[in-house]
Amino acid sequence: MISLEDFKGRYVVLYFYPRDNTPGCTREACEFQKHHGRLQASGAVVLGVSADSTTSHQKFAARFHLPFLLLSDGDHKIAEAYGAWGPKTFMGRQFMGMRRVTFLIGPDGRIRKVWTQVKPPEHAREVLEAIAGCAD
Repeated sequence: MISLEDFKGRYVVLYFYPRDNTPGCTREACEFQKHHGRLQASGAVVLGVSADSTTSHQKFAARFHLPFLLLSDGDHKIAEAYGAWGPKTFMGRQFMGMRRVTFLIGPDGRIRKVWTQVKPPEHAREVLEAIAGCAD
């Protein structure tokens, strides 16, 4: 069990993503991996959340050498609390699923920024810039 209280005094990058091992989700995770040292240096911890199982997360993290925690939200209670679970459309079909959204939570536990239109190749840099902007 993980709680935001565990990270009090640090920035938390809480990012929700649809599925392990899919193109966009893999790109987003690898970008966070690529910038992980800079994120840590800025006082941030990264937490990825999807409805995938812990076994799936372990394989995904091992395959791409992800140095941050991936949280399993199989009952989507966390995602629902953050508004990251809802109706989606893919190939004309509507279904309920995880939305790609990120929350930057400040050291005081308050949400500093929300990204609802995430572009995986650029997102980790955007998060770093936002953290730098909060520190100013």
